[in-house]
Amino acid sequence: MSLRTKLFLAQVPLALALVLVGSFSVATTSMLGRRIQDVLRMNYRSVLAAQRMKEAVERLDRVALYGLAGHGESASDEVRSQRQLFSDELAVEESNITEPGEKEAAQRLRASWEAYDQALRGFLSGSPVSREYFRLLAPRFQAVKLAAQEILDINQDAMVRQSRRAQEAAERANSWMSLGALAALLLGTAGARLLTGRMLRPLDGLSQAAQRIGEGDLEARARVVGGDEIAALAREFNEMADRLAQYRIGAMGQLLQAQETSRAAMDSIPYPVLVLGVDGSLLNVNEAGLELLRLKDRSQGLGAIEGYLREIIEAARAHVLAGKGPYVPRGFEEAVAVSAPGGPRYLLARATPIYASGGAVSGVTIVLQDVTRLRRFDELRNDLVATVAHEFRTPLTSLHMAIHLCLQEAAGPVTEKQADLLHAARQDCERLQGIIDDLLDLARLQAGKEELERRAVSPRTLVEDAVAAHRALAEQQGVTLEEEAVTVLDDVAADADSIHRVFSNLVANALRHTPSGGVVTVGLAEEPGAVKFFVTDTGPGIAREHLDRLFDRFYRIPGSPLGGAGLGLAIAKEIVIRHGGQIGVESEPGKGATFWFKLRAVGREA
Repeated sequence: MSLRTKLFLAQVPLALALVLVGSFSVATTSMLGRRIQDVLRMNYRSVLAAQRMKEAVERLDRVALYGLAGHGESASDEVRSQRQLFSDELAVEESNITEPGEKEAAQRLRASWEAYDQALRGFLSGSPVSREYFRLLAPRFQAVKLAAQEILDINQDAMVRQSRRAQEAAERANSWMSLGALAALLLGTAGARLLTGRMLRPLDGLSQAAQRIGEGDLEARARVVGGDEIAALAREFNEMADRLAQYRIGAMGQLLQAQETSRAAMDSIPYPVLVLGVDGSLLNVNEAGLELLRLKDRSQGLGAIEGYLREIIEAARAHVLAGKGPYVPRGFEEAVAVSAPGGPRYLLARATPIYASGGAVSGVTIVLQDVTRLRRFDELRNDLVATVAHEFRTPLTSLHMAIHLCLQEAAGPVTEKQADLLHAARQDCERLQGIIDDLLDLARLQAGKEELERRAVSPRTLVEDAVAAHRALAEQQGVTLEEEAVTVLDDVAADADSIHRVFSNLVANALRHTPSGGVVTVGLAEEPGAVKFFVTDTGPGIAREHLDRLFDRFYRIPGSPLGGAGLGLAIAKEIVIRHGGQIGVESEPGKGATFWFKLRAVGREA
């Protein structure tokens, strides 16, 4: 038997219960209808007969009164018709006795009517006299009316009683039908549930087997007998479990081998590698990470990592989970020092997302690249450059002074040709002196030897000073230098002289790359917890491949106008980073460029 047929049969008890309730309701309604019909058929007919008899006797009484007035000869037809009507209705009443006392009342009515009819005949046959009317006819008329009224009252009272009984019977029937419907519903539901439960009981075994398989017990099987759809499903389920068990036997070794290979590959990486979940839990870490981060085992979380390094890791993870793609550090300045037996080690965090099958980010892989040697090489290079620049400074100063004295003809007169050569040499000496000064300043900034006196400074004042310092140069080059009007912002914590140098480099670069008739705009904008300064020009713009290297030392875009040695932006970057801020550039070829930097905002005193 199929499952569909079983489910259909399970509804039979409920259907039978509904049929029983419906049959009981129909029988009860039919009974009430018959009782009401009997009341209307029997009592109502007696009421109607009594009313007609009263009307007939009243009309006969009016005929008698007409006789007193001398008009009795014309009412014989009326007397016959009303006498016949009364007799007919009395016969109906006598044949429709239904209530206690109604028979005696009918007999009294018959006696009163015969006496009245006899008196009426005698009254109308002679000469009507009023005293005869009031002595013989009027009392008998009242007796007939009273007897007819008695029958009317008996049947009306019976109708009221029957109506009340019918109403009580209807109420009892409603109560019984309600109880019967409830009982039928409960019994039908219980029967249907019992049968349905018995039919679906095999699903419990199937569900338990599925749960055990989900927990890893591939030996679990569903034991269901029969030939319905559930049994067929159980057999298919058991076949699936068999195939899973066979696959597990074959794939387990491959999986374990792949897992071991993956772990060996991670452990072979000399840098710490951490795999984090979306919730920040530490899912995996290689041997280098356990050793360098001083973790006892892979079950420890990020809380066991040193504070500042943990903050860098959390920042990289948040960057990836925010949908911004891989996290790439901007430079060695983001390296974090970690104590190690052989001295401090500098780690640079890089993060890449781990994608699930649906494309969503399911985790983050963070590699802490050891840049200790690279950082030392960078420091050695900086020291070498600073040393060479410092050694060049003294002879360059002497050379510059000698050229100056020659131009002043302190060593004798010079020709015009010699003067031109000496002027060119002095300009080159001054340019070389500027490069050496920039190299020394950059070295001091990178070594942290230049102290910054940070205090609350108005951002508007910094912008106004930068514009005022370059107004003359802009007019000389035919470039419009304007300040973008802004509302009052919070102060920034900055060394005013250092930030002025940043502005000087950015504005000078913008003027150098903006053709005559162009516009350079210096402005600022408020951001959450920071103030963003920007310098925008209408120059030729910068190609995308150069944007990432603009702040490197000595980097110059091929074909750019002659100017500095490519140290200005590097110095600006070091100054901004020393302030705890950020610096960047946005540009497209043909659309100009916007250099910006951000400084931390501080609230003003009220």
